[in-house]
Amino acid sequence: QVRLVESGGGPVQAGGSLRLSCAYSLYIHCMGWFRQAPGTEREQVASIYRGTGGTYYADSVKGRFTISQDDAKNTLYLQMNNLKPEDTAQYYCAASAGQRSPDSCFGLTPEGFGYWGQGTQVTVSS
Repeated sequence: QVRLVESGGGPVQAGGSLRLSCAYSLYIHCMGWFRQAPGTEREQVASIYRGTGGTYYADSVKGRFTISQDDAKNTLYLQMNNLKPEDTAQYYCAASAGQRSPDSCFGLTPEGFGYWGQGTQVTVSS
């Protein structure tokens, strides 16, 4: 059983930065960050495929967010810079077992991820 625990969310002013962390109990090749604002669908923000160093970002966060992984600490990160009010959402860490290539991982829909954390709220004020 894979356990994912997020931390690092909170309130921040527009233009500020936050770093989200996700501690995982078991290594899985395909991991990602999703977010969901009230009344919207859950969307993939970024993902990483371990072993290749490859990453994926949604257009809305390219150049501002960075996903990374520290294997020694079993932790996934999402560094968020230049935050905007539209980044306000509940952020979730997720893992997808069985993805055999980066292409199958990047941009994968939420239904393709079988393991989820409890979420952490990010609120960006203008």
